Amino acid sequence: MKPAALFIMLTVLIDAMGIGLMVPVMPDLIREVQDGTLAEAAVWGGVLATSFAAMQFLCGPALGSLSDRFGRRPVLLVSLGVMAMDYVVMALAGSIWLLLAGRLVGGITAATQGTAAAYMADISTPRDRTRNFGLIGASFGAGFVLGPLIGGMLAEYGTRAPFWAAAGLATANVVLGWVVLHETVRPEHRRAFEWRRANPLGVLRNLDRLPGVRQLLLVYFFYHVAFAVYPSVWSYFGQERFGWTPALIGLSLGLFGAVMALVQGGAIRLALRWWGERGTVVAGHVFAVAAYGALGIIASGPVALLLTPLAALAGVIPPALQGIMSQRVAADAQGELQGALTSAASLAMILSPLAMTWTFAAFTHRDTPFYLPGAPFLVAMCLTVAALALFVRPAVRTDAA
Repeated sequence: MKPAALFIMLTVLIDAMGIGLMVPVMPDLIREVQDGTLAEAAVWGGVLATSFAAMQFLCGPALGSLSDRFGRRPVLLVSLGVMAMDYVVMALAGSIWLLLAGRLVGGITAATQGTAAAYMADISTPRDRTRNFGLIGASFGAGFVLGPLIGGMLAEYGTRAPFWAAAGLATANVVLGWVVLHETVRPEHRRAFEWRRANPLGVLRNLDRLPGVRQLLLVYFFYHVAFAVYPSVWSYFGQERFGWTPALIGLSLGLFGAVMALVQGGAIRLALRWWGERGTVVAGHVFAVAAYGALGIIASGPVALLLTPLAALAGVIPPALQGIMSQRVAADAQGELQGALTSAASLAMILSPLAMTWTFAAFTHRDTPFYLPGAPFLVAMCLTVAALALFVRPAVRTDAA
């Protein structure tokens, strides 16, 4: 493997790990700087998560366009360097406003996945390009699994330890990139930066060009809003409902990520063989409804862990939906479709943390008339039922299976 390709994989891995590293400690960290209740910490956790996702969504296209103008190398190295400094600031933060500023900057610096993919495309032969894109996906998945696991273990050394670890990883990767990364965008291929090309909402404005998939895109959006309940409230829910430590929260999230990887990497093939694309989408929604409903009402931590495989089986939905939608659009609109899917998922990650954490706070604060820590999962269940109803309507029936 080329050293530059290894750097790209590590960059994506660190981006994904940086999100998961801090999830297990966020409830305690926010209460440490705010001196409030867990319900109040959850609300602020939603604000921080939404801020990060919003900046990532808004700045991703801009960083990609900047890499076309100034080159991939400076964009990647500067982003990583700022990311390392941002983690140091968060490790030292003594107020919620500094944490918020850190999450805003972090969202910008983590919006380099498009630039990383473009660099991988630049250094790959046409024959190897798909395989190398798969390596990027595998790196992101590994980071999603390792982040919470390592963050939970480091939490034993204090709420700031995961941030120092993330800063060290980002700094080490900057040094590696400085040594091995060469510029791939030649001067004659660079184009002027244009704001209209950096507009993240542009692709959603053009959905009229994809009339066969608009309803399915809404199903896809509902799935992601519901599914985001896990990163949004799991650490607060686990602490409130079961008294879990950060280490156990990290372990449970790591387990969830590992099962998700197995589902999307292997189980999806069996599901498609047994049920076809349409049947797989329906089955995935049924699994999700069962898991969300159970998590909404259970009071046993071990049972919640046992539900992890059932919840992860919902991961068959996105690839099956993508397969159906890709058959409904022309060959020259496939890229536009993928852009719309990315935008829909990003918007879901912006909206869901606020909705889910506010729901958690409403049902766990001191004066709540009805105590129910699992309420966000019941909201996710209702969204999933709505998505399933929308999918099985005659307008979206398909013979793809």
